[in-house]
Amino acid sequence: MPANASSSTKSAPAPTGGGGRGVRILSTGVGMPSRTLTNADLERLMDTSDEWITQRTGIRTRRIVDHDAGECTLTMATDAARMALERGGVRGADLDFVILATMSPEMLCPPTACRIAARLGAGGRGARAGGAMDLFGACTGYVYGLNIAHDLIKGGSYDRIMVLGGDTLSRLMDYSTAGRGTAIIFGDAGAGALLIADPDPRLGIIAQSMHSDGEGWKEIFVPQEARDFPEGVPPDPAKFGRVQMNGATVFKFAVGTFPNLIQETLDKANLRPEDIDMVISHQSNARILQAARDRFGIPEDKFYINIDRYGNTVAASVPLCLHELVMAGRVKPGMKVMFVAFGAGLTWGSSLWQM
Repeated sequence: MPANASSSTKSAPAPTGGGGRGVRILSTGVGMPSRTLTNADLERLMDTSDEWITQRTGIRTRRIVDHDAGECTLTMATDAARMALERGGVRGADLDFVILATMSPEMLCPPTACRIAARLGAGGRGARAGGAMDLFGACTGYVYGLNIAHDLIKGGSYDRIMVLGGDTLSRLMDYSTAGRGTAIIFGDAGAGALLIADPDPRLGIIAQSMHSDGEGWKEIFVPQEARDFPEGVPPDPAKFGRVQMNGATVFKFAVGTFPNLIQETLDKANLRPEDIDMVISHQSNARILQAARDRFGIPEDKFYINIDRYGNTVAASVPLCLHELVMAGRVKPGMKVMFVAFGAGLTWGSSLWQM
């Protein structure tokens, strides 16, 4: 159950051991960049307009890091974790594991999650030091992370796991007319949730799904050298380190996959659409979200959208939505909440929780 404010809580409930334990989302947190990039700002950088961007994506503003101020994936995710710890009344030293879902780590080695754990006081060289890893699942990464962390706790191996999503896609963008197809979409953010063992075995995941289709890798990729380009696509050094995306194909993939994923998850749980209290989806594109929602018949009040304010924040988008819903009192104990995401890989996944 998410905590709306828990600074008075001194510690998480005592672990129950494996078997009959449940898993609870104790608290959430966010870490946001200081800079706001509006559609008007983009008009000064490339050949575009507010109307063109809004009609195609639904986005009006997005947040991007200020590198000169030291902002990055590491700092945003760490800030999110600290907020979740404070709101949950848990010390960083009591964390058993830190998972960071990201596609823009600080570097390929070491894992950014290890550096986050150290800043939280969860890392070290003693027997009590918690583990940490980066999870590279692109936009689906956070949902993958929720499922993995849940099962580690449910099985009795760990009691408290911080699951974070953090991405700095602004550093992978070409803010010129040549890159406007992707640069208008993405924003930077960090967000996460603290998962803990709970004595009530009814709490936690009711059903989950995780899928991939590597044949679709070429629809969203970030080339680093000439050999990274798909067959038939001329290598272009100007595109090294920049997100390349086939928008039309990704749109069809997401709209087609979304309702099937929801139905698959409902079937696994033996539930009906009306049994779900909230659907929290990766914020890919407002047109994709609205088309998928309409196709499956999900009421607007059960399907949260905030892409207009933040853009597509990749692995941070799902936990960012969760945090806002918890703070607004729209996700509460007793609810059934479905998390869904789809993205590069191609990947897609779901996580249906009894909160």
